[in-house]
Formats: sequence, structure tokens, C-alpha cells
Amino acid sequence: MKILESFGDKNSKVNITNLSGIVTCITTLDPFSVIKKIEEKILEEPWSIRYCHRIIPIQETVNTEKQNIVDSVLTHSKIMRTEDSYRITVEKRHSGISTKEIIDAIADKIDNKVSLEKFDWIILVEVLGNKTGISVLKEDDILSAQKLKRSLSE
Repeated sequence: MKILESFGDKNSKVNITNLSGIVTCITTLDPFSVIKKIEEKILEEPWSIRYCHRIIPIQETVNTEKQNIVDSVLTHSKIMRTEDSYRITVEKRHSGISTKEIIDAIADKIDNKVSLEKFDWIILVEVLGNKTGISVLKEDDILSAQKLKRSLSE
């Protein structure tokens, strides 16, 4: 992927999934810094990123099994302070694993306050068939290229 190469990763791998509109990318770079750099690129040259609508940094990918998901979330949720609140978002495609089961298993292990409206952190579980991406992130860590481009014209 040329954009990642311009950021310094000459060995990134782009995978076109069998899911409509979803492309995954593996990079050696920090996924959060990549999002910030892409955001800067869009602000400087809005036409340079035309086909990506939403870019989500994934911290870890695991096999789609409840225990793997919970273990990964617990590892990455250590960034949260005890007074921080969180919400769990599960985006599931091509999998029979139960969303409620995932949410309940994660919530049982994290003592922080859950808040669906005013949260400090999002625990994001992206299930794509037999692979699941995990991130513990802030709402503004997810890049909406469309929203960013609209803000340029305001």
C-alpha cells in the first residue's frame, strides 16, 4: 500500500476480504499513528484518499473464540484508569458467535463503569468470520474520511 510505504512501512500487506467494502491492512507501524498521519494527509490533500470511508486501528487480531477475545481485551484494557468508563462495541460479520456472549464475557472481567452514552473508552471487537480484531480506543481514534472532508468545507 503506497500510503503506508510513504509513512515508512515498506512491507505492509493489504487483504481484500470476501466481505463487501472491507479491506484489511497489516503494518509494522503503530495503528494509531497511522490514523493520525492519514488524517493529516486528508487535511493537506483531500483528494488523495478517495475510496476509504472509515479507518479503524486494530491493536491485535485473534482467532474468533470467546476466550481469545476476552484475553486480548483484558491485555489492551490495562490502559484504562479505574475511574474511566467504557462501552463495548461488537461489529460482527460472517460468524455465529453471539454478540451478547462476547459482551457479557468482557463486562464480567472489567470492573470499570459501563456507559453507552458518555464513555471514555470504546472496547471494539471486529469479528470478520474466523478472525477478530480487538482495540481499546477513544472515539476520535476511528477515522471517518467523509466527516473529515465535510469539516474542510465548513
